[in-house]
Amino acid sequence: MVLLNPRLITLLFSLLILVPHFSYSEVSISVTPKTIPKSGDEVTIKWSGVDSPTKLDWLGIYSPANSSHKDFIGYFFLSSSPGWESGSGSISFPLINLRSPYQFRIFRWYESEVNTKHHDHDQNPLPGTKHLVAESDAIGFEPGRGPEQIHLAYTGKEDEMRVMFVTPDGKENSVKYGLSQEKLDRVVGTQVVKYEREDMCDSPANDSIGWRDPGFIHDGVMINLMKGKRYFYQVGSDSGGWSVIHSFVSQDLNSNETVAFLFGDMGTATPYSTFHRSQQESIAVIKWISRDIEALGDKPALISHIGDISYARGYSWLWDNFFNQIELVASRVPYHVCIGNHEYDWPLQPWRPEWSYAMYGKDGGGECGVPYSLRFNMPGNSSESTGTRAPATRNLYYSFDLGPVHFVYFSTETNFLPGSKQYEFLKEDLESVDRKRMPYVVVQGHRPMYTTSYETRDAPLRMRMLEHLEPLLVNNNVTLALWGHVHRYERFCPLNNFTCGSLGMNEQDWKAYPVHVVIGMAGQDWQPIWEPRPDHLEVPVFPQPVRSMYRGGEFGYTRLVATREKLIFSYIGNHDGEVHDSVEIMASGQVINGEGVNGIVMSKAEVESSGNKKITESAFYWYVKVGSVLFLGAFIGYVVGFVSHSRRDAASGRNWTPVKNEVI
Repeated sequence: MVLLNPRLITLLFSLLILVPHFSYSEVSISVTPKTIPKSGDEVTIKWSGVDSPTKLDWLGIYSPANSSHKDFIGYFFLSSSPGWESGSGSISFPLINLRSPYQFRIFRWYESEVNTKHHDHDQNPLPGTKHLVAESDAIGFEPGRGPEQIHLAYTGKEDEMRVMFVTPDGKENSVKYGLSQEKLDRVVGTQVVKYEREDMCDSPANDSIGWRDPGFIHDGVMINLMKGKRYFYQVGSDSGGWSVIHSFVSQDLNSNETVAFLFGDMGTATPYSTFHRSQQESIAVIKWISRDIEALGDKPALISHIGDISYARGYSWLWDNFFNQIELVASRVPYHVCIGNHEYDWPLQPWRPEWSYAMYGKDGGGECGVPYSLRFNMPGNSSESTGTRAPATRNLYYSFDLGPVHFVYFSTETNFLPGSKQYEFLKEDLESVDRKRMPYVVVQGHRPMYTTSYETRDAPLRMRMLEHLEPLLVNNNVTLALWGHVHRYERFCPLNNFTCGSLGMNEQDWKAYPVHVVIGMAGQDWQPIWEPRPDHLEVPVFPQPVRSMYRGGEFGYTRLVATREKLIFSYIGNHDGEVHDSVEIMASGQVINGEGVNGIVMSKAEVESSGNKKITESAFYWYVKVGSVLFLGAFIGYVVGFVSHSRRDAASGRNWTPVKNEVI
């Protein structure tokens, strides 16, 4: 028999009192339903028996169910549930099928354990996992429901449509399609690809905290389509189940009309907190575009997302969340993309010229373009080696025709200088467009050539785009140049070398310069301040520079409607679904409407009545002329708001201002 020293017993007893202690038998946690029907369906987590609850008690979301404590994909604080102070509560939220079971765990976290260096994108400390209180049983999704994450794309051939989707096992799947829901009498198979953790280039993408198995990516092409017809289709297999029946309208190159919905920097929303703040405004973008697609009836359309696609940045489950979110629209119209910094950039990327040292960093979260390259398949065969075991980066530059519009996409993250494959593609492509058949050319890339935001890191890139790419745009009469990266909307006058072209009113001579528009306002809520005064870097220029016709901070998207006579390009706001800015461009390239002055949209008649001189007057003086003192006051308030934001950011060393608006 071993006798313990009485002093040792007293010490051990004292330590037990000081150490937090919970009994699994005291805390219960339950999940309903036990099996989830499909992605996006809700689960309800209920708990009771939490002793002396605090605002730091939290619920962790895990998939796979056997993940280590630190590898949660999301979390809620229990205090988000009404009545949480009683030690009981519930939370309901939708879940995305990650092809692995889920589990939920409750933890206690103490103020003394908060690590301010271990934080999320909002600089909020990530919760600690030292004290497990309770864990649920594992739950999963119903089998046999068919593939998910369905999205369409053009192949470059008029009589084809590509469809891509994800399955958990990679078994043989097919695409059934036809001209009626009752007769899907044509069948094509799919090719299957998959990427592995070892293909990722850096953390968190190749760490256990960020990596999740992406499933198997299927790619099928529906062929021999009739022009301009509505087709119905279904994807899947008898063993794994079939999707619901979707439909699309096939392409017709001879069509007199083109409709497209365009934006950058949208991302995805999550119903829980995670390592990066997600983009809640993206929900409204999808909602309004879905409305517009419904209104089109049997007209074909296109969605164009020009970089910073999901903002996964190495956290794999955010790609699954993104594709689930866009399926509402991407299963009905082709969804086209170009690469952005948050899909690609990593420190050892192959093209990293000396002047770009401040630009290309860790924005891609170690993905090195792999999920982007394999989850999408754009026309053409552009690719660049990653220099690693990862597959080559694809979908870099390509073009296609849709009605009277020729669309061109290129990469600002890979070599675009003279002598590169990309430069030669752009030069040859732009020079070969038959402008009698395609009166409009729309060029799209991620980082902007023109912006009045205060983003100094990209200055060396803009300088080289202006030197090498702008002559291609001007000499080949490009109609629109669209850009993302800056998370605002800004439309410029027809531009060449920072100079506005004549608008051609009252029989003036005019030149069809490209109209540049920044459209990165689709979801990411880190906003830039505008270009500052040279002698006061904390104060934005106001009124804005003459070349900037309209700029706005509201989230939204743009809509392009073109006939063979005229193209109308509009900016739709998220919070009312209405047009906030619009410009009209004739097939000749002449801009005939939307000649805004520093944020004011003027009609053609108003421009002509102003003497039809080159627009140089500021918004301030224009409004003085019409006596709108109240509106002037609103603008002054706008400036004061920007100044306060700028001073705050100057104090914190940031160049970006967080802006958040409520989604209706």
